[in-house]
Amino acid sequence: MRSIILATVLAALCLLGLAAGAKAGCGPRSLGVERRLVLSTKGGFAVGFKSYPRSLDLADHEVVLTFDDGPSPKTTPEVLAALAQECVKATFFLIGRHAAAYPALVRRELAEGHSVGHHSFSHPIMRLLPDAAARADIEKGFMADDQAAYGAASAQPKVPFFRFPGFADTPALLAWLESRDIGIFGADLWASDWLEMTPDAERKLVMARLEAAGRGILLLHDTKPSTAAMLPALLRDLKARGFKIVQIVPGDAKPVFRKAPPGWRSETEAILAKVLRGRGKVVSPGAAHLPESVE
Repeated sequence: MRSIILATVLAALCLLGLAAGAKAGCGPRSLGVERRLVLSTKGGFAVGFKSYPRSLDLADHEVVLTFDDGPSPKTTPEVLAALAQECVKATFFLIGRHAAAYPALVRRELAEGHSVGHHSFSHPIMRLLPDAAARADIEKGFMADDQAAYGAASAQPKVPFFRFPGFADTPALLAWLESRDIGIFGADLWASDWLEMTPDAERKLVMARLEAAGRGILLLHDTKPSTAAMLPALLRDLKARGFKIVQIVPGDAKPVFRKAPPGWRSETEAILAKVLRGRGKVVSPGAAHLPESVE
C-alpha cells in the first residue's frame, strides 16, 4: 500500500512539474491545446460518425487526437516527443497486453498530461467471439491498463473511455458498456495508417481529410512507424492551417453531441461486412484494424 501511495504522489509531482515546464515552453508558435473537453460518461454514450449517428460537438477546425494499439517501445516514445514539442495532448487507447508489457510508457503518457483509454486486452474482432468471451477480454484490458498506469485496478476503470478493436461492436456489448457508464469512441476520420505509405503521403492524406471534414475525432496508431515519422510535420500543418486541438478528459460535465447529417450511413458497417464475410468463428488476436478496402 505504501508503495502504491508513493508511486501516486511521485506521478502527481512529475505531472505538475511537466505541466509547469510545458506551459513555460509553449509559445505562440506551438500548436498547444485550445481547450479541454470534460466528459461525463454517466449512462454511457457512443460517438464518432464513422460508426455512430452522432459525435462530439466540436467547433469548426477543432480536432481530437487519438492513438490506438500502444504502447510500443519502438514508436510511442517518438510520438510522445512530437506531441511534447508542440505542447499537444492526445488520448491513447491502450491494448492491455501491451500496457502490461510496457507499464513505464503508460505512466509516461499520464505524466506528460495525456488521457489514457482502453482498447481491449488482446485486440480480437469481438463480433466473432461469444459475448462472454468478448466481455472477459474487455474487462481484462481494463484491469491490465489500470494496473500498468496506477499500480492498482478496481471493478470500474479509472478513465471510462473505450474503443472497440476494428470498431466491431455488437448491440449487446454496447448496452453492457453503457450500463457500466463507459463512453465508447469511434472516429470521425482516420489516417489509414494500417496501409503501407510514406510518412509524407500519410500526412497529406490526413490533412486532405481534415480539410474536407473541417473537424473531428482523428484516429491514428502510435505503433506505426510512418505515423511516428510524419507526426511532427502534421502538427506543424495543423497549426499553419488554423486547426485547434481539443483534449478529452473524464469528469462531471454532461457531454454535448452533434447529430450526423441527413442521409448518414455507418461506414464501418459496410467495411466490417466485407471483412467478416467468409471468415470462421475465430479471428486471431491483434488482427488489423481495417483492410485496404477502407479507401
